[in-house]
Amino acid sequence: MTQFPAPIHDLIEDFARLPGVGRKTAERYVLYLLTRPPEQIEHLVDSLRVLKEQVRSCEICGTYTESSPCRICRDTQRDLHTLCVVATSADMLAIESTGEYQGRYHVLGGVLNPIDGIGPEQLRVTQLLDRVQKESIEELIIATNPDMEGEATGLYLHQQLKPLHVKVTRLARGLPMGSDLEYTDEVTLSNAIKGRSAMQADQTQNS
Repeated sequence: MTQFPAPIHDLIEDFARLPGVGRKTAERYVLYLLTRPPEQIEHLVDSLRVLKEQVRSCEICGTYTESSPCRICRDTQRDLHTLCVVATSADMLAIESTGEYQGRYHVLGGVLNPIDGIGPEQLRVTQLLDRVQKESIEELIIATNPDMEGEATGLYLHQQLKPLHVKVTRLARGLPMGSDLEYTDEVTLSNAIKGRSAMQADQTQNS
């Protein structure tokens, strides 16, 4: 078996840690980069450096931004009384791309997943509860993925929000079970937003 030089091997290992990238794909990426002109490699390195140095989390909603608060949190034309809770910034962008939603967002930073050691303490749940109380939120839309972890997260949030007496809604069931918001087409996602319904107490009891 051919042993790659250490720099190649190390970069392959780094690429293989990325979501959806297996070792063979990582090898192809690295070997392809080795064929590129030096200026292209330098541009990639510079982009990664800028990403690390200039991108931060919004102090309000938690999404990625160059300046905090982010553009959406600064926009006074948005509906200040409606908050859409998503797991990731990618989900936020997916909903924003529909043009259907005009409120603001809260990015949890993931979903509950005990197997991977992700509990409420690892998510931005405390910040969410603080926002609901301080920002006079009238409707909170839970927009986590319609899979086991997303549903569990939605039910947990519903329980935590009960004492705050805020209207809690869930995206309509037009979304296929197990699908990712990030990859859902805009029409389906738009209809899910428009058709959202209130979460009922018996949903938690039956789960």
